[in-house]
Amino acid sequence: MRMHRKGTRILQPDESPHTFFYGSKVGKLVRSSSSSNCTGGFVPPKSAPSTDHKPHFFKKSSMEARTGFSIIAEHATPSNQILWLSSVFGGFVMCKFAYELTGVISPLIFKGFIKLENTKKLEWKNRGFSTFHAIFAAIGALYFLVFSDLFDENTQNQQVLLINRSSASLDTLLAMSIGYFLSDLAMIIWTYPTLGGFEYILHHGLSMLAMGQALLSGQVQFYILIVLFTEITTPFVNLRWYLDVAGKKNSTLYVLNGVAMFAGWLVARVILFVYFFYHMFTHFDQVKQVYPMGYYSLLTIPPALAVMNLIWFRKIAKGLIKTLTKSKGHSHSS
Repeated sequence: MRMHRKGTRILQPDESPHTFFYGSKVGKLVRSSSSSNCTGGFVPPKSAPSTDHKPHFFKKSSMEARTGFSIIAEHATPSNQILWLSSVFGGFVMCKFAYELTGVISPLIFKGFIKLENTKKLEWKNRGFSTFHAIFAAIGALYFLVFSDLFDENTQNQQVLLINRSSASLDTLLAMSIGYFLSDLAMIIWTYPTLGGFEYILHHGLSMLAMGQALLSGQVQFYILIVLFTEITTPFVNLRWYLDVAGKKNSTLYVLNGVAMFAGWLVARVILFVYFFYHMFTHFDQVKQVYPMGYYSLLTIPPALAVMNLIWFRKIAKGLIKTLTKSKGHSHSS
């Protein structure tokens, strides 16, 4: 009678290796190459193939071990917090100053301003500080994207990833823009729907969510600047409204502004977003190292804004066609 220990099995000469269990370990019985007898030996099992079939875009790197709280806690130093709060307040002051200044100079430029309804005067001045911020933000974004070497991958320290680069001056720009969006959003909600409908509330809310995360974490500020530069189209939109209220819809300036608004929107809010997504795709190894909430916000908020831009672009295109057709009709009749 042959005795067998529990958990041990003798491999027969004509058998293939079999998996066996010994306690809590897994191994294989293999043939000894030095004798005709078979002996048992433990061979560590190969790692099982991954069963994670999630799309590549939803896989995070090992950097996700650093939570958003730890990254924000590291970046939100006392000096940075003071800078952010003072800059947001500075954004409020900038908007208030531009709002009041618009009310002072508008009667000097347009005599009919005094006769406008109160709601029209309110929107007129609101668009004044909107235009001021748009110029301020677009110039600031253009400087950091094109003229500054902050995001130049050829001159900066290669150990600092593009998505982790920030500076005090850039933080100031973002915080002041948050101050503007808060001011404008407060006016939109307070006078709803005089200054805009739900789409404006959604746009401002998404913009502040994205900028707020970039400011607090110090990450993805490069991509935030690209989106912020799209504000360059706002002065053309506001000028169109001003000319309409002033009764200048048939003027040459109105037509030229319509063409400029169409071209600017096409470049800054359509083509530039194509570059945005292309750059993000080619640098996705870095994008995956953003903390979880920032990572998924980067995957969802810009596409949402892009869709809104396309919807508005369609309206602008239809308006331009209507304006050009009407202008052509006036020229033929004269």
